[in-house]
Amino acid sequence: MNLKSQKAMAAKILKSGVSRIKVENDPDVAEAITRNDIRELIRSGLISAVPKKGQCKSSSRKKSLQKKKGRKMSKGSKKGTKKARKNPKVKWMEKIRPIRRLLKGMKEGAQLNNADYKKLYKLSSGGTFRSKKHILMYAADHDMLKGSKPRKNKTSIANTKTDSEPKKTKPQTKSTATKTASPKKKPSAAKKVKKDA
Repeated sequence: MNLKSQKAMAAKILKSGVSRIKVENDPDVAEAITRNDIRELIRSGLISAVPKKGQCKSSSRKKSLQKKKGRKMSKGSKKGTKKARKNPKVKWMEKIRPIRRLLKGMKEGAQLNNADYKKLYKLSSGGTFRSKKHILMYAADHDMLKGSKPRKNKTSIANTKTDSEPKKTKPQTKSTATKTASPKKKPSAAKKVKKDA
Protein backbone atom coordinates (compact mmCIF):
# COMPACT_ATOMS: atom_id res chain seq x y z
CA MET A 1 0.00 0.00 0.00
CA ASN A 2 1.65 3.22 -1.22
CA LEU A 3 0.84 6.07 1.19
CA LYS A 4 3.46 8.54 -0.02
CA SER A 5 1.00 11.31 -0.98
CA GLN A 6 -1.01 10.89 2.27
CA LYS A 7 2.19 11.18 4.32
CA ALA A 8 3.28 14.29 2.43
CA MET A 9 -0.08 16.00 3.04
CA ALA A 10 -0.06 15.00 6.71
CA ALA A 11 3.51 16.36 7.08
CA LYS A 12 2.40 19.76 5.75
CA ILE A 13 -0.65 19.86 8.01
CA LEU A 14 1.28 18.78 11.15
CA LYS A 15 4.29 20.95 10.17
CA SER A 16 6.88 18.19 10.52
CA GLY A 17 9.11 16.03 8.35
CA VAL A 18 7.74 13.09 6.36
CA SER A 19 9.94 10.69 8.32
CA ARG A 20 8.14 11.64 11.56
CA ILE A 21 4.65 10.82 10.20
CA LYS A 22 3.21 7.58 11.60
CA VAL A 23 0.32 5.94 9.70
CA GLU A 24 -1.82 3.07 10.99
CA ASN A 25 -2.46 0.13 8.64
CA ASP A 26 -6.08 0.91 7.77
CA PRO A 27 -8.01 1.02 4.40
CA ASP A 28 -9.48 4.46 5.26
CA VAL A 29 -5.98 5.99 5.00
CA ALA A 30 -5.48 4.70 1.45
CA GLU A 31 -8.90 6.12 0.43
CA ALA A 32 -8.07 9.62 1.80
CA ILE A 33 -7.41 12.00 -1.09
CA THR A 34 -8.07 15.53 0.14
CA ARG A 35 -6.61 17.47 3.03
CA ASN A 36 -9.91 17.42 4.89
CA ASP A 37 -9.82 13.60 4.79
CA ILE A 38 -6.29 13.67 6.25
CA ARG A 39 -7.39 16.13 9.00
CA GLU A 40 -10.23 13.75 9.98
CA LEU A 41 -7.78 10.82 10.11
CA ILE A 42 -5.45 12.90 12.32
CA ARG A 43 -8.37 13.67 14.69
CA SER A 44 -9.30 9.96 14.80
CA GLY A 45 -5.66 9.02 15.57
CA LEU A 46 -4.92 6.96 12.47
CA ILE A 47 -2.26 9.48 11.40
CA SER A 48 0.07 11.06 13.97
CA ALA A 49 3.48 12.70 14.22
CA VAL A 50 6.24 11.09 16.30
CA PRO A 51 7.66 13.59 18.84
CA LYS A 52 11.11 15.05 18.17
CA LYS A 53 14.07 13.34 19.73
CA GLY A 54 15.60 15.69 22.27
CA GLN A 55 19.13 15.73 23.62
CA CYS A 56 19.59 14.31 27.12
CA LYS A 57 21.19 16.93 29.37
CA SER A 58 21.78 14.76 32.45
CA SER A 59 25.36 13.83 31.51
CA SER A 60 26.26 17.45 30.66
CA ARG A 61 24.80 18.63 33.99
CA LYS A 62 26.92 16.10 35.85
CA LYS A 63 30.01 17.20 33.94
CA SER A 64 29.39 20.91 34.62
CA LEU A 65 28.89 20.14 38.33
CA GLN A 66 32.24 18.33 38.44
CA LYS A 67 33.91 21.25 36.63
CA LYS A 68 32.58 23.66 39.26
CA LYS A 69 34.39 21.55 41.86
CA GLY A 70 37.58 21.89 39.80
CA ARG A 71 37.62 18.37 38.42
CA LYS A 72 37.81 17.34 34.76
CA MET A 73 40.05 20.37 34.13
CA SER A 74 43.42 18.69 33.66
CA LYS A 75 45.59 19.01 30.55
CA GLY A 76 43.66 16.39 28.60
CA SER A 77 40.32 18.16 29.14
CA LYS A 78 41.50 21.64 28.15
CA LYS A 79 40.63 22.96 24.71
CA GLY A 80 42.31 26.02 23.26
CA THR A 81 45.58 27.76 24.07
CA LYS A 82 46.27 29.57 27.34
CA LYS A 83 45.59 32.96 25.76
CA ALA A 84 42.46 31.71 24.02
CA ARG A 85 41.01 30.38 27.28
CA LYS A 86 41.55 33.72 29.05
CA ASN A 87 42.42 36.99 27.35
CA PRO A 88 45.80 38.29 28.65
CA LYS A 89 44.46 41.85 28.82
CA VAL A 90 41.53 40.78 31.00
CA LYS A 91 43.94 38.82 33.21
CA TRP A 92 46.16 41.92 33.59
CA MET A 93 43.18 44.16 34.42
CA GLU A 94 41.98 41.72 37.09
CA LYS A 95 45.45 41.83 38.65
CA ILE A 96 46.39 45.54 38.37
CA ARG A 97 43.10 47.24 39.29
CA PRO A 98 42.93 45.98 42.91
CA ILE A 99 46.63 46.90 43.38
CA ARG A 100 46.08 50.46 42.10
CA ARG A 101 42.94 50.77 44.21
CA LEU A 102 44.96 49.74 47.29
CA LEU A 103 47.73 52.25 46.52
CA LYS A 104 45.19 55.05 46.11
CA GLY A 105 43.54 54.19 49.42
CA MET A 106 46.91 54.07 51.21
CA LYS A 107 47.86 57.48 49.78
CA GLU A 108 44.53 59.03 50.77
CA GLY A 109 44.78 57.44 54.22
CA ALA A 110 48.25 59.07 54.69
CA GLN A 111 49.99 55.69 54.96
CA LEU A 112 52.24 56.51 51.99
CA ASN A 113 53.99 59.73 50.99
CA ASN A 114 53.96 60.93 47.38
CA ALA A 115 57.45 59.68 46.53
CA ASP A 116 56.78 56.14 47.80
CA TYR A 117 53.37 56.12 46.12
CA LYS A 118 54.90 56.98 42.74
CA LYS A 119 57.64 54.39 43.17
CA LEU A 120 55.18 51.61 44.05
CA TYR A 121 52.82 52.67 41.26
CA LYS A 122 55.60 52.40 38.66
CA LEU A 123 56.76 49.06 40.04
CA SER A 124 53.22 47.68 39.93
CA SER A 125 52.83 48.91 36.33
CA GLY A 126 55.99 46.99 35.48
CA GLY A 127 54.46 43.79 36.86
CA THR A 128 56.67 43.52 39.96
CA PHE A 129 53.86 42.62 42.37
CA ARG A 130 51.76 39.48 42.20
CA SER A 131 48.97 40.63 44.52
CA LYS A 132 47.91 43.13 47.19
CA LYS A 133 49.57 41.04 49.88
CA HIS A 134 52.85 41.12 47.96
CA ILE A 135 52.83 44.94 47.68
CA LEU A 136 52.09 45.30 51.42
CA MET A 137 54.99 42.98 52.26
CA TYR A 138 57.31 45.01 50.02
CA ALA A 139 56.20 48.31 51.59
CA ALA A 140 56.65 46.94 55.12
CA ASP A 141 60.14 45.54 54.33
CA HIS A 142 61.29 48.89 52.91
CA ASP A 143 59.75 50.93 55.79
CA MET A 144 57.40 52.83 53.48
CA LEU A 145 54.26 52.52 55.60
CA LYS A 146 53.64 55.26 58.14
CA GLY A 147 52.49 54.32 61.64
CA SER A 148 53.48 50.67 61.31
CA LYS A 149 56.29 48.79 63.01
CA PRO A 150 59.22 47.64 60.82
CA ARG A 151 58.82 44.07 59.69
CA LYS A 152 61.35 41.60 61.03
CA ASN A 153 62.74 38.78 58.97
CA LYS A 154 62.26 35.21 60.13
CA THR A 155 66.04 34.68 60.43
CA SER A 156 66.52 37.71 62.69
CA ILE A 157 63.62 36.59 64.89
CA ALA A 158 65.15 33.12 65.18
CA ASN A 159 68.56 34.57 66.09
CA THR A 160 67.09 36.77 68.83
CA LYS A 161 65.23 33.81 70.26
CA THR A 162 68.40 31.69 70.44
CA ASP A 163 70.36 34.52 72.07
CA SER A 164 67.74 35.32 74.71
CA GLU A 165 66.75 31.78 75.66
CA PRO A 166 69.19 29.89 77.93
CA LYS A 167 70.41 26.49 76.81
CA LYS A 168 68.34 23.67 78.28
CA THR A 169 70.27 21.01 80.24
CA LYS A 170 69.01 17.49 80.54
CA PRO A 171 68.04 16.37 84.07
CA GLN A 172 70.41 13.80 85.52
CA THR A 173 69.04 10.28 85.89
CA LYS A 174 69.99 7.85 88.66
CA SER A 175 72.46 5.97 86.48
CA THR A 176 74.31 9.13 85.40
CA ALA A 177 74.32 10.44 88.97
CA THR A 178 75.91 7.24 90.33
CA LYS A 179 78.48 7.23 87.55
CA THR A 180 79.59 10.76 88.30
CA ALA A 181 79.55 10.23 92.10
CA SER A 182 81.48 6.95 92.34
CA PRO A 183 85.21 7.34 91.47
CA LYS A 184 87.22 4.51 89.96
CA LYS A 185 88.46 1.95 92.50
CA LYS A 186 92.22 1.56 92.88
CA PRO A 187 93.65 -1.98 92.53
CA SER A 188 94.40 -3.67 95.88
CA ALA A 189 97.95 -4.47 97.15
CA ALA A 190 97.36 -8.29 96.97
CA LYS A 191 96.60 -8.08 93.26
CA LYS A 192 99.77 -6.06 92.67
CA VAL A 193 101.86 -8.77 94.43
CA LYS A 194 100.34 -11.48 92.25
CA LYS A 195 101.18 -9.54 89.12
CA ASP A 196 104.82 -9.14 90.27
CA ALA A 197 105.11 -12.89 90.98
